[in-house]
Order: sequence, then structure tokens, then C-alpha cells
Amino acid sequence: MKNLFKSLLPYKMTVLIVLLLMAGQAYCEMNLPQYTQNLIDTGIQNRGIEHILPEAIRTDEYKKLSACMDDAQRDALDGAYEADIQGAADDGILRLKLTDDKALDELDERLEKPVAVRYAATIGETIDFDDSVADLRSMGIQYAGDCDEAAGMDMLAIQNRYMWRCGGMMMLMSVIVMAFTTGISLLAARTGASIGRDLRSRMFRNVMSFSSAEMTVFQTSSLITRATNDIQQVQMTSTMMLRMMLFAPCICIWSIIKVYQTHAHMNFVIVTGVIAILLMAVLLLSAAMPKFRIMQTLVDGLNAVSREILTGIQVIRAFGRESTEEERFDEANTALYRNQLFVNRTMISLSPFLMIIMYGLTVWITWVAAGRIDTGDMQVGTMTAFIAYTMEIVFSFLMITGMAVFLPRAGIAADRIYEVIDTETGISDSEDAHSLKQPVKGSVRFEHVSFAYPDAEENVLTDIDFEAGPGETTAIIGSTGCGKTTLINLIPRFFDVTEGRVLIDGTDIRNVTLKSLRNAIGYVPQKGMLFSGSIEENIMWGNEEADHDAVVNAAEISQAAKFVDARADGYDTVISQGGVNVSGGQKQRLSIARALIKDPAILIFDDSFSALDMKTDADLRKALAEKTGNTTRIIVAQRVGTIMNAEQIIVLDEGRIAGKGTHSELMHNCSIYREIALSQLSETEALGAFV
Repeated sequence: MKNLFKSLLPYKMTVLIVLLLMAGQAYCEMNLPQYTQNLIDTGIQNRGIEHILPEAIRTDEYKKLSACMDDAQRDALDGAYEADIQGAADDGILRLKLTDDKALDELDERLEKPVAVRYAATIGETIDFDDSVADLRSMGIQYAGDCDEAAGMDMLAIQNRYMWRCGGMMMLMSVIVMAFTTGISLLAARTGASIGRDLRSRMFRNVMSFSSAEMTVFQTSSLITRATNDIQQVQMTSTMMLRMMLFAPCICIWSIIKVYQTHAHMNFVIVTGVIAILLMAVLLLSAAMPKFRIMQTLVDGLNAVSREILTGIQVIRAFGRESTEEERFDEANTALYRNQLFVNRTMISLSPFLMIIMYGLTVWITWVAAGRIDTGDMQVGTMTAFIAYTMEIVFSFLMITGMAVFLPRAGIAADRIYEVIDTETGISDSEDAHSLKQPVKGSVRFEHVSFAYPDAEENVLTDIDFEAGPGETTAIIGSTGCGKTTLINLIPRFFDVTEGRVLIDGTDIRNVTLKSLRNAIGYVPQKGMLFSGSIEENIMWGNEEADHDAVVNAAEISQAAKFVDARADGYDTVISQGGVNVSGGQKQRLSIARALIKDPAILIFDDSFSALDMKTDADLRKALAEKTGNTTRIIVAQRVGTIMNAEQIIVLDEGRIAGKGTHSELMHNCSIYREIALSQLSETEALGAFV
């Protein structure tokens, strides 16, 4: 889970801004139920009257009210009123001069008993001071309204004024909440998208630096899943965390405080509801959590099967294995489907249960509050506010529970992403690495080189020792699996030697930068790989600064010009993804042209002539000898006819050099080479080269 939060660290300032906006949003949202309560209790029930002291009171009534007070209370009352223009005669009117709500609240508290006594006298009743405070206040509010009405005040105007003021504040708070919510949503979405972008960039950049050893650890299908599905999970969850996870606890705590401040004395209802929600969430999550943990593995498996089937579709059709492969895909697809179906059913059931709890709490609160309203211990607005705060608490737990569903899966996804990002490539520049000295001559020297793959018990190559010089062709031949491709992969440092050294111009390649090393090498892989784009763009992969003439020249040397010119669009012909619209031999020739356009000091051909016919093979080797005279050419081949004229032939057998020399020398002193040659050529052809 720490990797999930680790991805948020670069955006800590944005998170801080979001927290501040959330605090403002929470403050406004928590005031809305209070305004609703005021509208109902004060605006509707109390006709807009907020305090027990009337705004206007007749002089005779004022004297009667004063008579119910002690000296200190009477002084406080006298300081609150001033005479109207009619004077202080018995039929005159006194008006409330205090406007400060805080001062009026203090007077309400000090004078509520005498005011209640006076109101009881006006209706011919006596008052019992053991009654609740709410009852005394409601009597005072009623008294203030009666006095205002008797003094000729417009009661409808008083009520409308209060309703407009309170409603206006609710509208203002709603607009502020909307603005804060919009800002939080924008920042959360931007941060989530930025996290996804950064993780994809970091992951792709690190994968591009992987050697073949690291690529064998992570399957291609798994890397694709991690770069797409896993990052999408982290991005979505990060956005939700900023939008909900941080907001839910804030709302929950604030709502609990507000519930306490309502003095509704129904906290047991909330406690019961929260316990029910937590029990239900624990039960559902405990059932769904194990499924979340295996979901990503199932996605990997489905991607692996899909990629394998789509890549090998021609072979599948050739062998009539469509139904078998469909069954294999259905098996992987069904496993993922069943897992997701179980998780979705489990989590979807959370919503109706929460609705039952929420509406059950509403009914329970209404039922309990109705009795208290009937006895005068509670007002309708207080009940409404209590229900609103309770729903906020329930919704906050709903958000927290929802996040608890996504967090584990996102945490697993983040761990898988950082597993790739934190993997250090075994092939990298050393601290004192330097560029190859220019110009690069291209001399390649293997000094007693041995190599074993990581975690392998035996060497693939043992004590390889030879030198390939500039202007010469060095060929490598041997049976399948003898280590030919592994040997040439050591030159561009796709792997590092286990023992010995590989030198270029006398410098250990581990002491030079990878960029300068690989810039000096033109590499043609065994399997020709082309990319989406035109033929010219594919050839210019080797040198982006090359002009069209250089492209044509490279194509002519590689014998690709003939089939390119025969196409209607020539060098603008579009290559389909994977090069499916060109033959294997055409792929090899374009791959060779891509290497030649670099004008490298070292050319490496990994069995790159295998798909060429004999005439094209001969023409290509002749053109290479003429046009790349000063280049070191290293050729891996299966056909003896391709390498008969090489200045040096290395014969490999089970990872060791079994013979080294020219064709004629090896025919004399290397039985393995002689067997290979005679298996491909007639004895006259094989021996004719040196007889």
C-alpha cells in the first residue's frame, strides 16, 4: 500500500490545496442543515422571531414585564429599549435598540424566566420552572410575537425578512460548496492523470533500459498489463482518494460534533447505525478481498493467452487448432469473468444494505423525535437537522467503505508497477564509462570469454577466444543451440560476460558508454522486425538524419531496391504492424538496409540471410564486400555457402570453439565443420574451394 501513497508524494502541494478546499467545503456543508433547522424552527414555527425580547412593546406591557424582574434584570431590560417618537406614555411604544446577536443571546438567557412568567400570566396560567429550557424559550418567543403584533409590527414582513436572509445564506453556502467541489474535482482529476502519465513514463523508460536478462523476468503480456490496467487502477484510485477518502473522515467527525450540538439526545441511534454499517462492510470485504488479490494475475493470464493467439494466428490456422485455442481463451476469459462477477455481486449488495440502514435510521429518528416534539422537548427543525447530520455520517462511512474496496486492488497494482520501476538493469554505464575513441576502427576481440545466463548452473559459452578485424568477414557456424546468437549478443552488451573480456579497439566494452558502443554497431537480428510506417521510415530508423539518397543506397546494397521500386508507392509504401505485408526475405533485406544506413564500424548479421534465395544471397555478399570494405563484418549463418569466402570462420560446438580458420583450413582440420559442409554441399562443391 505504501507504493500507492508514494505515487502522491510529488504532488504534496496539490494535496495540501485540496485539503484546504475540503475544509472550506465541509464547513459550508455542515452549516446547511443548521440553516434548514433555522428556517423551520425560527422562520416557520416562530414567525421569524429569533429572540424572546420583542422588537416593539407597548409601554403598559413593558411595565408589567419589568414588574416580573429583579433590579439587575430590570436594568438590563431598560438598557435594551428606547422610547418611540410617541414618547413613554401609557399608550406609547418602546423599541429594541440592541442589534448585536451575541448581546441579545445573553439577554435571552438572563431574562427567559421572567419573560416566561409574564407570558404565562397573559394566558392565565402559572409556570413550573422544572420544565425544560426549550419550553421556556418557546414561551418567550411566543410572548415576543404577541407583543410585536400588539405594537403594530408587520409580522409577515418580519417573517419574510428572516426567511430571505436565511435562504440567501443557504444559497451562498451552496454556491461556495459548488465552487469548492469543482476545484477539488479538477485538481483530483489532474493529479490522477499526472500520476498515470508519470508512472507510464517512468515504467516505459526503465523497461527500455532492461537487458535481455530483465526481460525474461517480466513477461511481455505482464508488462503491458502493468502499463495499462494497473496504472489505470492507481490513477482512478488516486483521484478517488483525493476526492472522497480525505473528505469522508472530515465530514464524519464534523457531523458527529454537529449532532452533539443539536442536543437532540439520540446519539444511540447513530451508534447503532454505524455499528451495523461496519459489520456489513467487514463481512462483504472479507468475502471479496481474496478475489481482488488474484484478479490482476487473471488479467495477466488473459493478456498472455490473447497475445500468443493473435501473434501465432497463421500457425493456428495452418494446423487447424482454432477450436482448441478458442477453448484455451474461453478458459482464461471465464476464470476472470467468474472472479469479477463474484466481486461485483458482493460489492453491489453493499448499496441496498446501506439504503436499508439509512432509511431505517430515518424512520427510527422520526419516530423517536415525534414523541419529543409532542412534549415540547424538541422542535421539528432540530429533528430535520439531526436526520441530515446522520445521513452525512452514513454517507461518509459509505465513501470510506467504497474506498476500502478499491484500495487493496490499487495497492497490489502499485506494487506491481513499482516492481518494474525499481528493477535495476544489469547492463548500464559504469561510473567511469567513456565514449569510444573516434574514429572507431571496429576491431573486436574476445579474450577467453565465458558466459552463463542468470541462475543457470552451466555456461552457455566457455573460453571463447578470437579476434575479428576491420575489413574482414568473420563467420560463426555451428549446430542449433550451440551459442551462436548468445555470442554475438555479448558485443552490443545485451548481456555481460561472466568471465573474460570483450574488447573493441582494445577497450573493454564495459568501460565505454552504451550509447557510443551501440552507435558503432549495425545489428541485424535473426528475426526481421519492422515497425508501422513507410519503407523509408523503417530504413531511416538506423539514421534519422539520412537523406533519401542514403536510403536508396542502403536499399541497393541490401538488395531491397528491386522489390521496393516494383511497388506503386516505392519507398512511401506503408508497412503494416509487424511487417505482415512483406515477405520474410523482404523483411531481412529491409533490416539489413536499416543497419547499413548507420555506416557503422561493426556489422553483425544474426543468421540474417536465411530467408534469401541463393542468388540474392550471393549478390548481397558481393555488394557488402564492395561497399563496406573497411567494416568489421560478423556473420552468424547456417548455410556453408554463405560463409565459404569469409576470412575467418568460427565453429562452435556446445558453447566451445571447435575450430577456427578459413573454409579450406577447416575442411582439413575440423571434423564438425566438414560434416556440416558435406551435409549441405556435394563433396565436389565443398572440396572444390581449395582443391
